[in-house]
Amino acid sequence: MLQLPSSCDVAVVGAGAAGLATAIFLRRSNPSLRIALLDGAAKPGAKILVSGGGRCNVTNTVVSEKDFWGGKSTVVRRVLRAFPVADTVRFFGEIGVPLHEEPGGKLFPDSNRARDVLDALFRELERTRIPLSAATRVQAVARTNAGFAIDTSAGGLMARAVVLATGGRSLPKTGSDGGGYEIARSLGHSLVAPTPALAPLLLDADAPASIHAGLSGISVDGEISIWIDGAIDRRLSGALLWTHFGVSGPLALNASRHWARARLDGRDVRLTLNLYPHDRFDDLDARWVSAASARPRASTRSLLAADLPDALGLAILGALDVGADRALADLTREDRRRIVRALTEWPLPVIDTRGYNYAEVTAGGVDLADVDPSTMESRVCPGIFLVGEILDVDGRIGGFNFQWAWSTAFTAARALAQLHLL
Repeated sequence: MLQLPSSCDVAVVGAGAAGLATAIFLRRSNPSLRIALLDGAAKPGAKILVSGGGRCNVTNTVVSEKDFWGGKSTVVRRVLRAFPVADTVRFFGEIGVPLHEEPGGKLFPDSNRARDVLDALFRELERTRIPLSAATRVQAVARTNAGFAIDTSAGGLMARAVVLATGGRSLPKTGSDGGGYEIARSLGHSLVAPTPALAPLLLDADAPASIHAGLSGISVDGEISIWIDGAIDRRLSGALLWTHFGVSGPLALNASRHWARARLDGRDVRLTLNLYPHDRFDDLDARWVSAASARPRASTRSLLAADLPDALGLAILGALDVGADRALADLTREDRRRIVRALTEWPLPVIDTRGYNYAEVTAGGVDLADVDPSTMESRVCPGIFLVGEILDVDGRIGGFNFQWAWSTAFTAARALAQLHLL
């Protein structure tokens, strides 16, 4: 383990995506500064390795404040514009990680290996001579007349400025256990209560609408409506994966934060799934009437199988107690409309998310209002800078949370590079 220095100009706490990038950008901007990079894990960067199915979705071709939830959108926009996607692509190209685009605008390393992303960042640390103290957990940070006293598992350290890049609570096995929240709170910051985000959803196996157990592994495109206090709050679309415990896939992951936040606030929240995301009830009902007129002896099963996996169609018909071989012409108006209602508003009986162990990010965190978006410096405790997931900003799936890490890191590093002027 690298011996901890007694003092430095800037201590970066956390060597995940945001912390690594902050240290690198800072060294590039001001080579004279003494930087200490600290991480509690023996092998930092584990969350990078497991991201994107082990391939690391570095960013997205188009990123805007509309892709994020949490803090004020105008603040998010300002930070993103300081280091946009083009700069991210250029940076990774410079350190030997060319990117390619995949469906949905997702940008992955050409090697399709998250390990190559992490290794490139570590190489850049070595090239720029930034010391990384792994297995060094920061236990407390306190303001003093000389700057900040940092208490770590490897001893004490004095710093003129501190960057908190400790992440949230998602995937705690990678080292994100929420410890940074308590450090931020001790320095006077306000916390927005955290919840899991981008997490699979658990469904009630005993609910009448529970069909997931027999559909594990089946994926469909759909639209989830999030109902809060009896009204649709928002609609999200994408791919949904049925699992043995409930639902996963991009659509369920994106919906999870909204369900969790509403539940945290004590709101009445429920989710419904539209298996025909381009149709509403009346549109699909008209299609079924037309199909019955054109092919009266066709079965309900065959009509569903034209658009949906057969197993899914059979499960829905079974739950509705409608015979799969029943001819379209024999359906009563009531039965037809029950089927169409089910296809466009199938209830998802969510009882919980799968929690932080499976969440890709954390919603909530340090209130974005506590930070100056032009510098990422705390308005509450000058000399403290906050970057990445520790802040109350979380993006949808698709590389957006990594872009937030890169953009906040650059913004903080640009401001910290002027430290020698203070």
